[in-house]
Amino acid sequence: MTIHQPSLTADDVAVEKSETVYQGFFRMDKLTLRHKRFNGEWMGPFTRELFERGQAVCVLLYDPARDAVVLLEQFRVGALEDQRSPWLIELVAGMVEEGETAEDVARRECEEEAGVVPAKLIPVCNYWVSPGGTSERVAIYCGLIDSNGLGGLHGLDDENEDIRTFVIPFDEAYSAVENGTINNAATIVALQWLKIHHADVCA
Repeated sequence: MTIHQPSLTADDVAVEKSETVYQGFFRMDKLTLRHKRFNGEWMGPFTRELFERGQAVCVLLYDPARDAVVLLEQFRVGALEDQRSPWLIELVAGMVEEGETAEDVARRECEEEAGVVPAKLIPVCNYWVSPGGTSERVAIYCGLIDSNGLGGLHGLDDENEDIRTFVIPFDEAYSAVENGTINNAATIVALQWLKIHHADVCA
């Protein structure tokens, strides 16, 4: 079987009504919509709640000379029920704001959260986080750096950030994926990508 482009497109969806039902740190919209079925008929109208989250950017900071990565530890409210800890091991990350490109955000967040600006950004992938209920997309990059002297505490007080940044050998980081210590999607995806492309990135 060959993977092909979806047979239906955005033109096959009709949004009849959109209303914001909550606006706080995040936004929730309620949509009334119809869309085409695969048999050509139309389904709906029906309603769906949509968690509006926008475009996020994540960066795996990698030092090919030392074969080491820079990772972050920080509190995540969504992981409150994690039996181990709601402090997760993650990538540098941030949200795209109006007028910014993903690369702009990658460089800004690397400087804010890790104290370094990558010499090169390598695109890894761009994916929908949980499209059944949220608009959030994530663009992942691998940022090539010199990790000498990096580490410590970072983050912006006015954004209530408290971030511990640390340097770790790549093999140890990948072992943390395999044993479940690293348990969030973007970090797993990025480290698996580096495992596959390790020889090329180190060249």
